[in-house]
Amino acid sequence: MKTTLLRAGLGLALALPAAAFAADVPQSFTATYNVLQGGSPLGNATLTLKPAGNGQFEYTNTSKGTAGLAAALGANSSEVSRFAWAGKVPQAVSYKLDQQTFKSKTRVLTVAGNTATVVDNGSKTYTYAAPAGMVERNTLPLALGVALSGGAKEATFPVGVKQSVETQSFKVAANEKVTVPAGTFQATRVDRTDQDRGFSAWYVPAKYPVPVKLAQKDGGDLTLELVKFEGK
Repeated sequence: MKTTLLRAGLGLALALPAAAFAADVPQSFTATYNVLQGGSPLGNATLTLKPAGNGQFEYTNTSKGTAGLAAALGANSSEVSRFAWAGKVPQAVSYKLDQQTFKSKTRVLTVAGNTATVVDNGSKTYTYAAPAGMVERNTLPLALGVALSGGAKEATFPVGVKQSVETQSFKVAANEKVTVPAGTFQATRVDRTDQDRGFSAWYVPAKYPVPVKLAQKDGGDLTLELVKFEGK
C-alpha cells in the first residue's frame, strides 16, 4: 500500500537561516489518517514530526493495511526523512523507504554537500546533483502546507526522486467545504499543475501544516482523510 501521495517540490526563499523562521515552521506533531481506495477503507497512516538534534528534524510516515487485499497481504510501509529547515523549506538530509506487500521495496536517499545518492532495493545506485532547497516525496505534504500558511497561491520546487530531481508545481484551485473524520472545514484545494496525475489536496493552512484530505488517481485511486492532529 502506497500512502505517500504528494510528490512535488517548492522553490521558496532560502537565503535566511532556519532560526529566522523558528516561530513560523512546525516543530512537532502527529497526524493520523484513514486511507481509502476507490472510496473503500484500505488502512491507516500516521505522520509524525519531531526534533532530531543538531538542527535537524525527523518526519515519519507509517501506514498499515487493515482491510481487503492490503490486510490479507500484511501490507505496510515506513518512510523516515531527516531534514533541516532552510528558510521555510524542509531541505532533505536523508530519506528511507521500507515497503512490505507481496513484493518488498526499499529506497535510501542521502544528501552530502551538493550530491544526492539513492540506493534502490539494496542493489541499484544513482547519484545526481542536489540543488539548494531540494525536498523528497515524504516531506512534500509538510513543505506545501508551510508554503500555504505563508500565503503562497502556487509553488514550484525540486524533488529528489529515484534517478534525478523533478521540478513539480502546485496551484491553489478553489476554496471548498470538506468533511473528514476530524471535522468539517472550509479548505483550500491545491492541484498539481506540471503533470496531469489527478492529484488534489485540501489544506486548512491556519490550523494544520498537513492536508485534511488528499486524493490521487496515480498509484491506485487513493484518498487520505484526517482523523486526528496533535501538536503545533
